[in-house]
Amino acid sequence: MKRRKTTRGARPILSGTKTRAGRKVDQTLALLASIGVPIAGMTPLRKDRIALALLSIANMKPDTDWASAAVHDDGSGWKLTSKEIIKFQNTFWNQSISSGSYDDIRRVDLEPLLLAGIAIPSAGNPNAADNNPTRGYAVHPSAGKVFRAHGTPQEATSASAFLVEMGSLLERMERRRPPKIEVTMPDGKLIALTSGTHNALQKAVIEQFIPRFAPVSKVLYVGDASNKYLHVEAGRMQELGLNPAAHDMLPDVVVEDERNGWLLLIEAVHSSNPISQLRHLALEKLTSGCVLPKVFISVFASRAELRRWICEISWETEVWLTDAPDHLIHFNGDRYLGPHSPP
Repeated sequence: MKRRKTTRGARPILSGTKTRAGRKVDQTLALLASIGVPIAGMTPLRKDRIALALLSIANMKPDTDWASAAVHDDGSGWKLTSKEIIKFQNTFWNQSISSGSYDDIRRVDLEPLLLAGIAIPSAGNPNAADNNPTRGYAVHPSAGKVFRAHGTPQEATSASAFLVEMGSLLERMERRRPPKIEVTMPDGKLIALTSGTHNALQKAVIEQFIPRFAPVSKVLYVGDASNKYLHVEAGRMQELGLNPAAHDMLPDVVVEDERNGWLLLIEAVHSSNPISQLRHLALEKLTSGCVLPKVFISVFASRAELRRWICEISWETEVWLTDAPDHLIHFNGDRYLGPHSPP
């Protein structure tokens, strides 16, 4: 079959062809579109360049299975400089790219992948300057999960998880406002959190955990990624000996359990920051001036999510799972739910 040609470096267009390489490029473009990269409307050459850039940093050849895609920090150590990307494409993808086009690789081909969070710049050397020719590019682990799941039942779930974590480049380019999560506070007040898995956990804490385990309470603090002072009862916090200005150190949700006279310090754990031993000590120090006994609670979506962090959970803390809202997991101590005296 006669291939279409381009004038720049006589690079044959692969997308839309029935060759093995063409099918692989088309699969790549479909995957990129599924995680928010604006593919529609691009020229065939532009599509090829972006797809081949990704396939190169993933160590993917036309006959490589998607499950074998190389991902940063997977132990393979695979990363390519812009010059190595040219060599890879010329060798394995039948391209004829000039060795002097490495700047185009960096500025044009890799740019949407970097902006979308799919590619990691300076893999293994995060302090390298933008124009450092030794910078190696690799696939971000979250994007790698999407590519490795291609053709499996987990593909859609992996793509959704990536979009929750990284967001959609298409939506950012179109300046779309992210949707909000509306949360009803115990006193009936409505607040709006930025959409995302982490804030969905905070919504569950306020609307499900508090009514079950602290029905007579006041929410003193709720943070949001875009607004750390989204909800702050500054006056009451100061009365209790808490510093409302220390929002960078406060947990995600702070609740005064008025029935028991406790202070609940709650972390919603999606990608980081359970109440580990160090976090436990830091929160005890932060709240040392508070007159109320403290209860420390880590919140996860499921047992599967807890499993990722189980070794870090500190003793004498609680764990709550949103998919089993009527139960608590108690880590040691002499009480089921309550404060403990520090050692």
